[in-house]
Amino acid sequence: MSTSYAGGALLESLADARAAARPRGRPFVTLAYAQSLDGSISIARGQRTALSGPEAMRFTHALRATHDAILVGIGTVLADDPELRVRLVDGPDPQPIVVDSRLRTPDAAKLLTRPGRSTWIATATPAPRGASPDGDEQRARIAHIEARGGRVVACPALPNGWVDLQALLARLGADGVSHVMVEGGARIIGSFLQARLVDYLLVTIVPQLLAGLPAVAPGVHPGGRGAVASVARWLSARLGDDLILGGEMAWPAG
Repeated sequence: MSTSYAGGALLESLADARAAARPRGRPFVTLAYAQSLDGSISIARGQRTALSGPEAMRFTHALRATHDAILVGIGTVLADDPELRVRLVDGPDPQPIVVDSRLRTPDAAKLLTRPGRSTWIATATPAPRGASPDGDEQRARIAHIEARGGRVVACPALPNGWVDLQALLARLGADGVSHVMVEGGARIIGSFLQARLVDYLLVTIVPQLLAGLPAVAPGVHPGGRGAVASVARWLSARLGDDLILGGEMAWPAG
């Protein structure tokens, strides 16, 4: 897409940041999401809330087309049933990845029913005790997902039973994935920020007040408790009624 396009400068800035990034042993991570003026990404957890206007959505699809993979959490799959394709611009579809620690992806999810495309399901192993399938049941669930065309990517579990995102990214890098776009939802946004795994941040701000589910929960401390994470060399673009802010993440030392 031409840089004369209103969001072209942001796409060019992202490309420059990727080109200048030092090796990390993992893919370059772009975190992109839309929020209201008061920082909400939906009216309530699990409830689909359309935020971005048509111009901002077109930008999001252009952004998807510049990434090898697109990643969401299971909450987004359950609430929105997304396809994670590039539809509003010309460009290749990124590889869809779902972080699903407890293997809750529904059989009827669009990501598992679209012919000719395999979705990667990242799950935690061992399964959290008392909270998800284990043993023979878990293996049967994995076999079922893979029979429907999905690929289960087993990752180490964090103490809370969630997928270790650092380990997942290392695995993706080993599989040839260089650039990952993370779209949410709230738990995934918070987890990537908490773990300092974001290289470039793009936030679409829409002129609404929702008083709903915050994009970054109060208990999340990007950069660490008492530290400040900032966005460097940031740019902005107004697309329709929406404002998009983007720039490189600058993490505090230590």
